[in-house]
Amino acid sequence: MTGRIGSIDRGWFERVAAARLPGAEQVLPPLSAAANHGRLWCGAAAVLAVAGGPAARRAARRGVGALALASLTTNAVAKYAVRRRRPVLDAVPAMRRLARAPWTSSFPSGHAASAAAFATGVALEAPRYGALLAPVAAAVAFSRVYVGVHYPGDVLAGCALGAAAAAVTCYWWPPRPSPAQIRRTRVRAPALEDGEGLVVVVNSGSGKGVPGRLPAREHLELLLPRAEILEHGPGDDLGDVLDKAVARAAEAAGVLGVCGGDGTVNAAALRASAAGLPLAVFPGGTLNHFALDAGTPTFEDTAYAVRRGEAVRVDLARVRDGGGAEVTGFVNTFSIGLYPELVRKREKLEGRIGKWPAAAVSFVEVLRTAEPLRIRIDGHDRVLWLLFAGNGQYLPDGLAPTHRPRLDDGLLDIRTVDAQAPLARTRVALSALGGALRRSHVFRAERVEQLRLSGLGQVATLAYDGETAPAPDALLLDKREAALTVYSPAVPLDEIAQRAHTATLAANRERRRRQI
Repeated sequence: MTGRIGSIDRGWFERVAAARLPGAEQVLPPLSAAANHGRLWCGAAAVLAVAGGPAARRAARRGVGALALASLTTNAVAKYAVRRRRPVLDAVPAMRRLARAPWTSSFPSGHAASAAAFATGVALEAPRYGALLAPVAAAVAFSRVYVGVHYPGDVLAGCALGAAAAAVTCYWWPPRPSPAQIRRTRVRAPALEDGEGLVVVVNSGSGKGVPGRLPAREHLELLLPRAEILEHGPGDDLGDVLDKAVARAAEAAGVLGVCGGDGTVNAAALRASAAGLPLAVFPGGTLNHFALDAGTPTFEDTAYAVRRGEAVRVDLARVRDGGGAEVTGFVNTFSIGLYPELVRKREKLEGRIGKWPAAAVSFVEVLRTAEPLRIRIDGHDRVLWLLFAGNGQYLPDGLAPTHRPRLDDGLLDIRTVDAQAPLARTRVALSALGGALRRSHVFRAERVEQLRLSGLGQVATLAYDGETAPAPDALLLDKREAALTVYSPAVPLDEIAQRAHTATLAANRERRRRQI
């Protein structure tokens, strides 16, 4: 940088070099070194993932993603585009200087970019954690000037680049909306003090649990000590266990509860609706899409709603065959095409290599070998790679929808990828990466009340809520509006309130035990 701006930049650098800040020599150089190669931020992400709740884990993932994008842009592009020499260290006291001075271009600061990217990415998902990280990120950015390896302009440019990288992640992975943006329809449900009258089925095979958290049964006993808990273990039939729980809850005029992933929640929801029972969902799976959309991301949220009788109204989507017989239902999503085949291949591999590696391997294999499907939709012949149906409108309007603002809008969210256009898979992938999927001619999205599918001879399986089933020759998808009541707190608990709630219940339980 030359001219007036460069002179101002060098002037501010000299002011910082001449400054004597009490205690800074003991804090800023080690902090600057700790942020090398993103180690400080990866450590912070690990702490959030282990010690925090669902919002903290989403924040950690977005922060690391933003950091990776900022680091790639800074080190592979920006530093080569602007080759600025590092400051001369003569004015910087020797005790501040780093043991090994960087040799790359001074502009922009990679440390500042990484710090701003991680803190901004975390703040997009969890503003409270972002506020806690902001002073640390600012200290890391300032430390680069203080130890003499960057000009202030380098740091400011790095911060701007990092914040932009965090914002760009929203194109591919939009943040979940704040509670004020969710439009759930509130209804009353039985208020069960200490869970008396609640029968909960715990699927021990769902998910892998959350590191550092109590086992599901122990957690439930702590929160709702009078609830009846039935465990579904290896070798048990989930349907039989759920049927037993429904019968017990119906006899007691109580409530059905379920702890598991989305497939387990689906099975419980269909039975609860048929029996006219309210449903309490305790998130015990890997992704817990339905629990998040229902406003119960933690056990504490659900327990709080059960004790207070707070709930929301939920539609159930229905899948019927050509004769009108009900095949299944879904609380989240339904699809045919690439996704069911992906689920089938993943299930074969996940026992050996784990769920996420199996999903990645299966995705590559499916893309390589998949064939388009010829089906009839509402009487019109189509050739598709994929048909997706959501129970309610999902956001964003793309191939990776993440959340629903409402659970009782009475609509199916239909998305298709046409296979007749040349290079359809490549075109839709490029459109998605570029944030232009809405303008793609091979991708369609619409909201309907029902959908008729026929000519499904090429379709071997259909997928719903992470499960698969054989596909009949014809299907009708429609909605049972307001078919289910699901417990959900009117005001979501923050994590401090969750811990206080758990501690209070534990103290009450210990006091009762001593009295007995």
